[in-house]
Amino acid sequence: QVVIDEVAGQLVTLAFTGAGLYAAIAGFFIFRILDIIKPYPANRFERLHGGVGIMADDLMAGVYGCVLLHLLMRFVPSIA
Repeated sequence: QVVIDEVAGQLVTLAFTGAGLYAAIAGFFIFRILDIIKPYPANRFERLHGGVGIMADDLMAGVYGCVLLHLLMRFVPSIA
């Protein structure tokens, strides 16, 4: 099966972070957790018709993941 939505969400999570190995691993887990729980508005995007909804919820989870990863890297510099 094609999982381009997961790849896109993961890329958004890591975008503009300059993440090293440990931060990238943390980003992977952050994105997976957010993709599973789908915080608002990602859960609403999932309801959009067809492929748009499939992509939009993962991209929103990726945006949340990017913000959280930036915060993690700022407050735990050893992970960067």
